[in-house]
Amino acid sequence: MEKKKNTKRASVIQFIKFGIVGVSNTLVNYIVYLIFFSIGVPYLIANALGFIISVLNAWFWGSRFVFKEDETKQKRVWWQVLLKTYASYLLGFFLNSLLLWVWVDVTNIGQYFGFVGDIINAVTGIVGIQPKEFTAETLSGIMGPIINIFVVVPINFVINKFWAYRQKKIPEKSSGNAKVPDKTDDIINAGEAFENDSERS
Repeated sequence: MEKKKNTKRASVIQFIKFGIVGVSNTLVNYIVYLIFFSIGVPYLIANALGFIISVLNAWFWGSRFVFKEDETKQKRVWWQVLLKTYASYLLGFFLNSLLLWVWVDVTNIGQYFGFVGDIINAVTGIVGIQPKEFTAETLSGIMGPIINIFVVVPINFVINKFWAYRQKKIPEKSSGNAKVPDKTDDIINAGEAFENDSERS
């Protein structure tokens, strides 16, 4: 029971660490995007470069901070883990884009978040910025990525934990068909030896 509780606690801590790395990924992605975009790189290419570098950041911290190697299992092959990390985040990227389309173009979810525009205006009004009229579509674009975090991050965590960073158990060394003798075997062998001696004499 105690072991199960410790395993559950370790998984929760691991998920929190994954979330921290996820925040750093978002920052790295956005900063890289802004740097390249500001020097004239087309926004789609800048976005792709941000994705490539942020996933490299995710792999680095994922290996050392979130999914540490278990010394009792087979060692990971770093480049295989790197490729799997890119694959898992690429899946998350497509899922994120699909959900964003659902929130903005299909459901127009911003119509239910009018209060968010009021909050933004209240906060920006403190520093003297004029209030802005927020359309439902704009609010959908603002709220969509936030909603996606609660869907994409857990899925990404599961894919990384059980696929990208999974370690196989070290196979036990088998001694072929050789049987380890036990006390019963010793008694049987001793009995056979006694019978053979009796037959000779």
